[in-house]
Amino acid sequence: MIEVRGLTKRYGDKIAVNNLSFSVEPGKVTGFLGPNGAGKTTTMRLILGLDYPDAGTVTIGGQQYAHLAYPMREVGALIDAKAVHGGRSAYNHLLCLAQTNNLPKRRVGEVLELVGLTEVARKRTKGFSLGMSQRLGIAATLLGDPALLMFDEPVNGLDPEGILWIRNLMKALAAEGRTVFVSSHLMSEMEHTADYLIVIGRGQLLADCTMEEFIARSSGQTVRVATPQPEVLAKAVTEAGGTVIPGGGDGALTVSGLIAAQVGDIAFEHGVRLHELTVVRASLEAAFMELTADSVEYRAAGDEPGDEKGQPPEPGQPPESQLPAPELAAQGQHGNEGRI
Repeated sequence: MIEVRGLTKRYGDKIAVNNLSFSVEPGKVTGFLGPNGAGKTTTMRLILGLDYPDAGTVTIGGQQYAHLAYPMREVGALIDAKAVHGGRSAYNHLLCLAQTNNLPKRRVGEVLELVGLTEVARKRTKGFSLGMSQRLGIAATLLGDPALLMFDEPVNGLDPEGILWIRNLMKALAAEGRTVFVSSHLMSEMEHTADYLIVIGRGQLLADCTMEEFIARSSGQTVRVATPQPEVLAKAVTEAGGTVIPGGGDGALTVSGLIAAQVGDIAFEHGVRLHELTVVRASLEAAFMELTADSVEYRAAGDEPGDEKGQPPEPGQPPESQLPAPELAAQGQHGNEGRI
């Protein structure tokens, strides 16, 4: 389990993480969402001890990451897939990590096979594509068979088959009782993968709930109704405070502002026969965009709500990608091998 309490981190005048508190529990895939510059990568680096907070605490299983005796046996993390010595082969990269954490040599071959890199195990990583580097990074996270796994944008560079593979892998790991914490900008993928969501904006917590609860809160959720008496039902629903939009050629109505049970009760009270009453759930993307609309720091011209000219970034507010780059230590390089 990860426990974050009152976490705060500043870079100069910018507050990257602002009094952030949440928990990540085992047995489920927890998605970590937020706009660019929200503080996601900074938070993950703070959890792993790659940066130090200005305030607050982070514990993994009740301990700080720096106090773990053999961290790869307890935590696997993928922060920067390209943080690998390009002169090493995939096999030797993993072997170095295994040796610094007293892991058996056979484990290297096992994880290479698991991620599909056996055939290129002896090739130097400088020639790897982004997708191959992602697979190698995932192999490193699994090397110590840890109970907690963290992934930052794990599907970058993967083809559709690879995306399906990592999705099923994360679900399988969570089903084994492990803690799986994953950050991604691909809403459609997270909707199929995550069970629980932590959403932040401008370094602050915006949502801490299940996927179903998060989407249900969106105003984009509607009810589709098919009836041979659409005019009667539309009038009754409008009088009850709902909004009705006529459907397409099938004559169905789309109702917003009321839940399905309310629409059904209204139809019953007015003697309206229903042929269909279906909840049309908003997408995760729609719910996310609605919640984080006021937390987006950087917009292209014309994208600012109510302002066609857009909103330029404030002076001294670099995007998250320009914050201190993830150290090579995130993959166990340059004097800190095996810390992740």
